[in-house]
Amino acid sequence: MPNKDSAARVLLFLCTGNYYRSRFAEEYFNSLAMRENLHWRATSRGLCVDSIEASYNVGPISPHVIPALRQLNVWSQAIPRGPVQCTLDDLARADLVVAVKEAEHREMLATRYPGWESKCRYWNIHDLDAATPQTAIAEIVRLVTELVKELSNQSSDERQP
Repeated sequence: MPNKDSAARVLLFLCTGNYYRSRFAEEYFNSLAMRENLHWRATSRGLCVDSIEASYNVGPISPHVIPALRQLNVWSQAIPRGPVQCTLDDLARADLVVAVKEAEHREMLATRYPGWESKCRYWNIHDLDAATPQTAIAEIVRLVTELVKELSNQSSDERQP
């Protein structure tokens, strides 16, 4: 459901624990959107923040995220917050929902939030069990950059008479 109450449209990134992939995507997207004067704001949530996998997370954010953001000259005030569990309200407020790995997150969405699995865009970003941080972060950078271009083009099309 579109967010009609604010100037900025809302993009919601989803991953399992809201610790690594979705957090990096959120921060990088917001940095690019600000540079491009794109009226979108990203947030991120985890589908299973309470899972056993998430219990291994140490600190508020993955230690791979901050150095990667610094390397890209991105800094955010949001970094100190801890992982946040997704809610139905988060999904309903979003204009666009992107889950970072379809094979991992489609079923989680279907189980926890029935019907939302078909309203989501999916990427294929592997977690640390299947990709190095450098590989996963490079792929997130590529996909977020493409998404910013896509949304910029849509915004330009909407402004034309």
